[in-house]
Amino acid sequence: MGNMVLLVYLAPMLIIWTVYLGWRNSRHSVAMRLRDESIEAGLDQPASLHPVIDTHQCIGCRSCVSACPENNVLGIINDKAELISPANCIGHGACKTACPMSAITLVFGTAERGVDIPMVAADFETNVPGIFIAGELGGMGLIRNAIEQGRQAMEGIIRRCRDKSGPELDVVIVGAGPAGLSATLSAMERRLRYVTVEQDCVGGTVSHFPRGKVVMTAPVNLPVVGMIRFREITREALLGFWEDVIGKTGARIRFSERVQSITPAADGIEVRTTQGNYRCRCVLLAIGRRGTPRKLGVPGEESSKVVYRLIDPGQYRNSRVLVVGGGDSALEAAASIAAFPNAEVTLSYRGDAFSRCKQKNRERISGMQQNGSIQLLMNSRVKSIHNDKVDIEQNGTHMELANDVVIVCAGGILPTPFLKEIGIKVDTKYGTQ
Repeated sequence: MGNMVLLVYLAPMLIIWTVYLGWRNSRHSVAMRLRDESIEAGLDQPASLHPVIDTHQCIGCRSCVSACPENNVLGIINDKAELISPANCIGHGACKTACPMSAITLVFGTAERGVDIPMVAADFETNVPGIFIAGELGGMGLIRNAIEQGRQAMEGIIRRCRDKSGPELDVVIVGAGPAGLSATLSAMERRLRYVTVEQDCVGGTVSHFPRGKVVMTAPVNLPVVGMIRFREITREALLGFWEDVIGKTGARIRFSERVQSITPAADGIEVRTTQGNYRCRCVLLAIGRRGTPRKLGVPGEESSKVVYRLIDPGQYRNSRVLVVGGGDSALEAAASIAAFPNAEVTLSYRGDAFSRCKQKNRERISGMQQNGSIQLLMNSRVKSIHNDKVDIEQNGTHMELANDVVIVCAGGILPTPFLKEIGIKVDTKYGTQ
């Protein structure tokens, strides 16, 4: 009788344990396969901020795997967390927060590929007293993170501005992207004397995205406004939301005004722009990392048919288009144009794999290549650009392509000269904090 009772209790436990072991082994196999595929495809380098796991501290609890908003970026291999799809990591940082053992550190760059990052303290102040950096320029490209950084940076500025004596302004905020808008609203909320200048339009880098692009974000608290709960939103809807926020809150932003210089002054900092001069106690740089578009440096590039960003794919519906680049912006530009009838699209990339773009973009391009919507030229370089054609070299072979438009999506050059002119130190991170 006793054995029967024991069997009644043990049998369900054995079934549960068997199912668990099968599930764990299956997940282990999937993680190893994805890791090996990433290495084989040359997709083993994360694009920006990413986790490094201390295997001595990690207990393999899967908290980080579950917390990651992107599927199959992290996995458990041999009972330890591992970055199995590095190229898909978007620097969300939820894994670090979720880890109960503090085994995860978020870093920029790797031993193989460095990333230039301006040096800032915990309160986002640079080595130049009174000058702060938040958002994409500091390496935080995610909308939620940029909004949060803009708010946090203003806390440090507020502490500096408790004494109201000195210059006419407490802070000049440069940029009206997510970080700059958040900082502007914080300045309003705390009754600071501020000026916000933006050389372009509201949205910063987001305003340069193609029409219809879906932007990924996460719930975040926006000063004055409160909690915003977007997760997926189109570029147009997000820009419309920000414009609505500016209208309803009365946030003052001076558009089409570009900063020309930032210099120390006797009673603070002087900011000279295309519209005037401002004296302030602090400056917050909330500008993008793109700076000047990276050019190809080939004959004919000065032609008016060469552009460096895509706004409306529909304008190229009847054109022969060459897109140059291997990142998300290049793949999204090529795919969005190829979706229109009579568009002839060629995508040229100097590498042999798309190592810095999302999996869904790679899959979309692969499908379009297979159905003939896009001509894909890997390991290729543009040699010269002419009125009705481009010269391209691929694996030592020269070819001519009939062409109406060249869209260069090769990223931007970090405004390092501007930062150094101000005196801000820039550090190249090789997998370090």
